[in-house]
Amino acid sequence: MKITSRGIHRDFAYFYVGLIIAFSFSGIILNHRQDWYPMDYTYDVKEVNLDWEGNEPSLQEIKTWAEEWDVRYDSHRIRNNSLRVYFKSYNVLDLNLENGKGKLELKNKVPLLGHTMYLHKSTNKNWIWYSDIFGIAMLTIALTGLFIPTGSNGFRRRGWKLALAGILFPLIFLLIIS
Repeated sequence: MKITSRGIHRDFAYFYVGLIIAFSFSGIILNHRQDWYPMDYTYDVKEVNLDWEGNEPSLQEIKTWAEEWDVRYDSHRIRNNSLRVYFKSYNVLDLNLENGKGKLELKNKVPLLGHTMYLHKSTNKNWIWYSDIFGIAMLTIALTGLFIPTGSNGFRRRGWKLALAGILFPLIFLLIIS
């Protein structure tokens, strides 16, 4: 079996077509997440009214609330007298620290689309390694694709001009916006 640019290009593209499609969709969505963010959706909102000693609830108090609401604590932040608690499974509590009133949003991940976005944003160590391998495969697909066409449409005659334009465009854009 002879190894060629065409064969490597074809086989890597076949193997990674699912991930290419998933990352393409989730990448486009992440680019526009201020307008539309379909990773999760709210299926219930509960009004909460909490009392505690002091200005800010302790981590233990927050974890106790999580147990009462049957959600798992993830992290929290306090800004401008407002507490935001992030729970596993995308549930969120927003609480006014002055009066103890707030809302608990119970959420679910959007099927398929939310999952592809999760993969795109994942910090899981094993997934990162797989994504790095995918990045190398994408480079391989790009580089082998340069040498598939021949003749007047080949890299030496026409392709290098388009490739140069494709490299210069993002560089010029970076210079303009930075």
